[in-house]
Amino acid sequence: MTQVNELVKALLDGAAPLQNVHIQGELSNYKIYPSGHHYFTLKDGGSAIRCVMFASSAMHLRFRPENGMKVVAAGRVSVYPRDGAYQLYCSSLSAAGVGDLYVAYEQLKEKLYQRGLFDEGHKKPLPRYPGCIAIVTSSAGAAVHDMIRILRRRYPIAKVILLPVRVQGPEAPGEIADDIAYANEHRLADVLITGRGGGSIEDLWAFNDERVAYAIYDSVIPVISAVGHEPDVTISDFVADARASTPSNAAEIAVPDMGELLGRLTQQDGRMRQGLLNAAEKRRQRLESVAARRIWQDSGTLLQDKRQALDGVTARLADAAQRSLQQKAQRLATLSSAVDAMSPLKVLGRGYAIATDDGASIIRSSQQLAEGDRVHLQFQSGGAVCRVESRED
Repeated sequence: MTQVNELVKALLDGAAPLQNVHIQGELSNYKIYPSGHHYFTLKDGGSAIRCVMFASSAMHLRFRPENGMKVVAAGRVSVYPRDGAYQLYCSSLSAAGVGDLYVAYEQLKEKLYQRGLFDEGHKKPLPRYPGCIAIVTSSAGAAVHDMIRILRRRYPIAKVILLPVRVQGPEAPGEIADDIAYANEHRLADVLITGRGGGSIEDLWAFNDERVAYAIYDSVIPVISAVGHEPDVTISDFVADARASTPSNAAEIAVPDMGELLGRLTQQDGRMRQGLLNAAEKRRQRLESVAARRIWQDSGTLLQDKRQALDGVTARLADAAQRSLQQKAQRLATLSSAVDAMSPLKVLGRGYAIATDDGASIIRSSQQLAEGDRVHLQFQSGGAVCRVESRED
């Protein structure tokens, strides 16, 4: 059996048409083993073929293959002697109908959308008057020169820092992400611009990288994405706090126009000056109105009038005080008469006496006395001490 399988393998390996084939079909049973090798089945309406893509080839995939996806697989057909089954040894895999980069772009966009990297609530407002702008882009491209020129023209008082990176090639995403993180770690700027000029989807691919997307999302400094031209839309555009249609547009978004600011300041200055003049005129008119009053024109006559009015008030107060005293004196006499009428001294004046015991308590009944008790008598004038010889009830 081994010899037969080896013979079939040699025949297939020697067939030139089978050494470079392209097969279109639908993916099924797609599995990735810990070794990094990919195993799957490629099928169409009538048949299927087993396929394997070794890790050395799979590492170049630009999208994530999924079951049901239409693809074109390229490779060679041979036999795996142990199983005696022929299979396609796949060297490359691309999406059918659309480019594999487009598929990778859509897959990453959906993945990051589900993780919340595009949420509007996470986006930060751009500062109105930034003191420093950091640009993460290539130092050799025309885009950076356009941005610096526009920033200098529109807002020359701002400082501009260039963080040069590669914007194309396999090293570009890592450099871009690292410089964004570096700018945040050292708080180099108030706003950050990252991007590049236009190009193909391959040229712009660094800004569709997951590492760049997370670097922008984690940035404390507000980020403006400026990649390509108006039709170009990258993952960075969705994650950034603001998207510019071009690098030049990013420079216009990042800073205000100094000329417009000066114009508004001039207008404000004119309005403030006019407001101060109007306020001063109102106060001048008020001062003239006060100065025209009688007190300033004929102060002597006015003082005489006030003195006469004061005399009248003084006289009325004196009359009121006199009447109040008379009323209180009359009330005092009335109350004194009432108190005097109720005084025991009046009773004594009519010949009566007040009898009290040794405790100074008034004796109101003979029942309070016994023979031999001492009785104190109070007369209108003087008093006497008596002793009871007998009691009459």
